[in-house]
Amino acid sequence: MPSARLKELGGGDSFPWAGDQNSVLEEIQEFVTGERIAPEPDRVISTVLFTDVVGSTEKAAEIGDRAWRELVEAHDEVVRGLLARYRGREIDTAGDGFFATFDGPARAVTCAREITASVRALGLHVRAGCHTGEVELAGNDVRGISVHIGARVAALAGPSEVLVSQTVKDLVAGSGLSFGDAGEHELKGVPDRWHLYRVGADRA
Repeated sequence: MPSARLKELGGGDSFPWAGDQNSVLEEIQEFVTGERIAPEPDRVISTVLFTDVVGSTEKAAEIGDRAWRELVEAHDEVVRGLLARYRGREIDTAGDGFFATFDGPARAVTCAREITASVRALGLHVRAGCHTGEVELAGNDVRGISVHIGARVAALAGPSEVLVSQTVKDLVAGSGLSFGDAGEHELKGVPDRWHLYRVGADRA
């Protein structure tokens, strides 16, 4: 066969239809076509939640490094406990903020509201934001424009406030959650203007 070449692949399988079949198929594809076609990214609908402690720098300066570290640890324990209760998946932490995903928007909103209420007992105020949309899964990471939108929504929230996008509000209709109009906003780096809603303190 012209241009044939020997290619050894790792693993203990002797037959191409067993084990890691994709590696074999990729080599055949490249030999026949001259190129490898990148696989389609794994995309799913998910609700993203971002939280952030308000005034963390000032609080740390007020109470000192050691006390602040202990306070952050207590905050993290509360947040992780609530994420577990509402079936959220922790994706990342940045300083004193959390990024998590949920398979249902109502659980994400309820979790966000519980987080803001629970950490007040620690003397902390947390802002939170939620958005639902298509995200790209990359190993343990989650990417895509929906992630950026969720982060921008959270950044606009005030102390102990949860903001959500119009998408989230529409999807949780009938859940008993109540919302107040927070107006239209431009989200940095995101096209168009976005209508946001403030999660009410009580269920409707």
